[in-house]
Amino acid sequence: RLLGNNFGYEWTGTTYQETQAGTSISLIFILALFVVWLVLSAQYESWTSPVAVILGLPFAILGAVLGCFLMGLSISVYSQIGIVLLIALSAKNAILIVEFARDYRAQGEPVDQAAIEAGRVRLRPILMTSLAFVLGVMPLLFAAGAGAQSRIALGTAVVFGMAMNTLLATIYIPNFYELMQKLQERFSKKKDNDVKKDTNM
Repeated sequence: RLLGNNFGYEWTGTTYQETQAGTSISLIFILALFVVWLVLSAQYESWTSPVAVILGLPFAILGAVLGCFLMGLSISVYSQIGIVLLIALSAKNAILIVEFARDYRAQGEPVDQAAIEAGRVRLRPILMTSLAFVLGVMPLLFAAGAGAQSRIALGTAVVFGMAMNTLLATIYIPNFYELMQKLQERFSKKKDNDVKKDTNM
């Protein structure tokens, strides 16, 4: 049966929020990553070291997406909030490793040894804090009552994303640091050689 021209429909409530947020979530992720990169660039006084931190974030996002898939949930507004939260949480672990690696490198250790030593020294603290956080957020996965679906969606993204980041990113962050540090030093050495050539001429 067809309705007349006087009738219409529109989304309301959570569905309306999802349709509105769906177009802007990509921009929010890009801006969040850009802010992280700028802040870390100022902290490290380097353009490349923050990239080693940011390269670990896809592991967290992958964990969040897989968690929603395993739990039979869609990527809702609450899951997206959890993913934005993961950007800060997963960057925290990577920042600690990169910071220690930079200190070891400043002391004169080779790049690969500095990366390995930083990963070894920070492994236990990262595992302890991340495990405590995951266990603390775990009750959200078993929420019940009014608004339970929003808490389950948020908890799923955070728990699975943080677990995946802890298991994989902790292993690969030292490699990312080594790669970016070698690129930075190679570029700096080439730049210094060019300056010396121009000076001699």
